[in-house]
Order: sequence, then C-alpha cells, then structure tokens
Amino acid sequence: MGWRTLSAAALYCIVHVSSSFQPPPSKIVRVDSGLFVRNTDNKDKISDFCQGTNEFWKDLVIEPVRNYVETQPAESAVTSTTSPFVKLIAPPEVPGIPRPVWLTILGSVPTALGWYGYYKFCIEEELYHYEMQEHGKVSGCGGYGTLFPFVYGILIGFPLSLLHIPGGEFVLELAGAWILLGQINLYRRVNELCTESDEVKSKLGLDGPPLYEWWALLPPPLDVVVGLRQVHFLSEYWRVIRGYPKEKDVIAEELFPFISTTERFTLKQFLRRPRYWFWFTKDVSDFEISLLKD
Repeated sequence: MGWRTLSAAALYCIVHVSSSFQPPPSKIVRVDSGLFVRNTDNKDKISDFCQGTNEFWKDLVIEPVRNYVETQPAESAVTSTTSPFVKLIAPPEVPGIPRPVWLTILGSVPTALGWYGYYKFCIEEELYHYEMQEHGKVSGCGGYGTLFPFVYGILIGFPLSLLHIPGGEFVLELAGAWILLGQINLYRRVNELCTESDEVKSKLGLDGPPLYEWWALLPPPLDVVVGLRQVHFLSEYWRVIRGYPKEKDVIAEELFPFISTTERFTLKQFLRRPRYWFWFTKDVSDFEISLLKD
C-alpha cells in the first residue's frame, strides 16, 4: 500500500463522514444542521473515537509538558493587547487565541517550522475543548491525538526505513496519511465555524465557506495556499468570538492577497488571476487561457 493509496483512503473517509459533522455552537446564534443535531449514533461513535485517541496519546506525554500546555480559559495569558512573544509561547485557550498569519510566520520561519508544530497542537486542542465545552462531543482528535501519532510515526518509521527494516515505509505512510486526514478535517471545521451564522459570516465578510478541503492533497506550493488561508480565517474567527478589534495583517492583506480574500476561488481561478498572488501583481489582468476557464 503506497502513499497515494493511503491518501485516497483518507480522503474517502473524510468525504464520507463530513456531511454528518457540525461545528460546536458559540455564543453567536447559528442554524444547526449537522453532526450534533442528527445522526446520533454517528456523532457518538466519532466523538468516542476522537476522545479515546486524544487521551491515549496524551498519556504518553510527560507530566511537566502536559501541565504547561494544559488548555486554559480565554484571556488566562492572551488578551487583545498581549505582546507577540507571549502569544507565541502561550498554552491553548478556549475560545481559541487569534494567531494571524504574520505571527505564525514570525514563529515558524526562525524555528525552521518547529513552532508551527506547536501552533498545530494548540489550534487542535482549542477546537477540541471548544467543541467539548459547547456540546459535550467532538469531531476532531485534539492536539495530542492529531499531532503525536504523526510524530511517533516519523520517529519510529524513519530509522526502520533507513535501516531497511520491513515495516518502516509502511509506518511512515500511515503517519503521513494520518496528518493529512487531520488537515482535511481541520479545513472542514474551519469552514463550518466561519459559516455557522449570518452574523459570523457578516463579520468575516464571507458569503460562504472560504476553503476547499481537498486542496490539502495538492503538491507544494499549492497546498500552502489553503494552509495560509486556514491560518487567517481561523484567527479571524477567534477574534470575532472574543470580540477583539480587527488589526491589519500586512502579510495576509497586502503582500499576498490570496490569503485574506473572502472569495472561495477555484484552482483554475487562482492560476489565471494574478491579482490574487502578490502585491506587485494586483493590477495584472487575468490570463486568457482556455484551459483555465471555468
């Protein structure tokens, strides 16, 4: 079984169950239409699996680390005026901490994406506990259940593969498929949170969901496009939920317009519209290429 097979299986699973999922309710009124309203058996099984997975991997982490990253109530460490450094090292909070694109890049680039792993852990834990707090049920495996199977898979699979021990490649493929499935599921949840009510959509300037989940399957750098948009819109969602004032994100709103545009553009639209790409291509006309027309 190869990487493409596992990726296809992961995609099938997420598509198969995504129609049954519903984001947790916030203090803003929304129309319920998903997992937490219908398909009771489905929601219980999914939630039980996610909770069990999170708890299993959490038990494998040493206590001092668990204590440091324990999820806290909102504004335990981060408020609207908190310094960037404190935001970078703060543990998860519920509702989640707004982490704009510029802050995510500030933490990720100097650490060779090391901090991005912490970001991934935090946002998954925040979504997990937010769902649990609001509904008593979850539709994701949290930071522990999402990140650590991947980490352990790499730590175990890479040496086995390097030494040509049977099973090493398979462990690596499983780890890759797991983190891919989690990423697709994350995009689904961000879409549903951002469109949970007309009020939220209005405050975010959206007419519909901002992301295409399947873009997680695209090769670099196209998968980075949807990844950066997820960072932006999840941060904006938490800002709205917390009632914080909007702050300009130069990277997302000026330098790379595709990150913050509220239009859910298709792959063809992105490729033929340079105005989405960079600050210096904002005024470039669309490419008239028949292959890229909708």
